[in-house]
Amino acid sequence: MTNQTNKALRFIRPDVQAMHAYAVQHSAGMVKLDAMENPFTLSLELQAQLGARLGAVEVNRYPGARIDDLKNALARYVHLPAGLGLMLGNGSDELISLLSMACAIPNAKVLAPEPGFVMYGMSAKLQGLQYIPVPLKADFDLDEVAMSAAIAQHEPAIVYIAYPNNPTANLWDAHTIRRLITQVSAYGGLVVMDEAYQPFSSKSWLGEIRLHPAANAHVLLMRTLSKFGLAGVRLGYMIAPQALINEIDKLRPPYNVSVLNAECALFALEHAEVFALQAATVRTEREVLFKALQQMAGVTPFASEANMMVLRFHGNTDSDTDAANRAFEVLKAHQVLVKNVSKMHPLLVNCLRLTIGTPDENQQLLAALQAALISSKVTT
Repeated sequence: MTNQTNKALRFIRPDVQAMHAYAVQHSAGMVKLDAMENPFTLSLELQAQLGARLGAVEVNRYPGARIDDLKNALARYVHLPAGLGLMLGNGSDELISLLSMACAIPNAKVLAPEPGFVMYGMSAKLQGLQYIPVPLKADFDLDEVAMSAAIAQHEPAIVYIAYPNNPTANLWDAHTIRRLITQVSAYGGLVVMDEAYQPFSSKSWLGEIRLHPAANAHVLLMRTLSKFGLAGVRLGYMIAPQALINEIDKLRPPYNVSVLNAECALFALEHAEVFALQAATVRTEREVLFKALQQMAGVTPFASEANMMVLRFHGNTDSDTDAANRAFEVLKAHQVLVKNVSKMHPLLVNCLRLTIGTPDENQQLLAALQAALISSKVTT
């Protein structure tokens, strides 16, 4: 690095310079099962219809009333309860950033279970909030005692609860969540229920909000159309009491959702039954895959309520922590790309995260896993 470059970095924050940029794995020619995407594309007929719609969009104009049309369509889609508002984000990531920005008062803190979605902590730190991670139990269940103690000690401005969790793909006990919401609400904190994987889950907290609005007056619920089937569109939305939405919405860039993104989302909502069938297929395939993995010696799959699954590899010895890394490389050699989460958190040692693919993709995954177990010598 030249002296001139060093000088140019003078005003870049040291913590930013010390960070690593988010890495996206190269996936050309691979069975892509690393990013929790919907594996199904639109039919040729729907592709043509969408192309015609997008071709007619006035891209020479800033986003306008069509954004309101999308908000109204989403409100109808979720049967938005009275008294709640809805705002849009460029994916859930932007909504998380806006929440951190809105709550960035002196000594404010953000708390979340870990392992969890990395953006909770990253967004908090970038906005100057202290981040408090609370480890899950060894079986990835929520540690209520530890969570409650940390909340009592730190009184975080925001507590994130992913429902289901990423990357562990499990739902946590509703009674536990209710008690934590009550504890946080008592001192004025906010609880964010992150339902990114709602299309694949057997439960949603929105029903709880609808039945018990007063108990959930401090709850904000986030969803995204990425897992719905529009990962490339980058559209998230947040539901909360209107008074909260009004404040957070002040921080939203005025044109954060493009007219093309909005039109894609509107088109998808008009064909929601197509995406519902895709989600149903993924849920069916998830169970088929889980049962097949349970029959494999050398691995332990964890039950999932999302479109992904965590799989733990058994090492050759108790101290062997490289089994998942070996398996990951063998899978790549067989043109199957998954997510290696084994170094993400101590609780994820020797774990890979698999996205649920199409029936054919899942069969290719199983064949590659068999090869990985043999060549990596992780069977017992």
